[in-house]
Amino acid sequence: MSITMEMPEGANIIIGQTHFIKTAEDIYEILINAVPGIKCGIAFCEASAQRLIRIEGNDDKLKEAATKNAKNIAAGHTFVILIKEAYPINVLNAVKLCPEVCTVFCATANPLQVIVAKTAQGNGIIGVIDGYSPKGVESGNDIRDRRQLLRKIGYKLS
Repeated sequence: MSITMEMPEGANIIIGQTHFIKTAEDIYEILINAVPGIKCGIAFCEASAQRLIRIEGNDDKLKEAATKNAKNIAAGHTFVILIKEAYPINVLNAVKLCPEVCTVFCATANPLQVIVAKTAQGNGIIGVIDGYSPKGVESGNDIRDRRQLLRKIGYKLS
């Protein structure tokens, strides 16, 4: 089945799999240390014991949306991060280096669907549909526009 992720306007989402109860707190600390001033909401689904969704963050709307998305996915040992005031590129390597993080499925601001399999044991993420299919191959003008955008937003030198 496909689960459409809900994201507040201007937010980016990161979804991954992890293996330990301290993940929500560790990811929160990673985000705050990577980008001072970042706004975030984190939801982590336990896979054993109480099997609760653990929540951290510093923005109530992002925490609420992360929790709703985690509930809808309902897969053990997965996490949903929603961020504002930063881009995934600013935090992704730090998140991947978190000792508990096993994999990252996606990091995007695009419309996102999570493909979930359901068995008698529970749910698991198979993959994601990130954005839309390509319409073609970039032209010379598209290359110029892409390069200008990267310089405009500060990711390349002038």
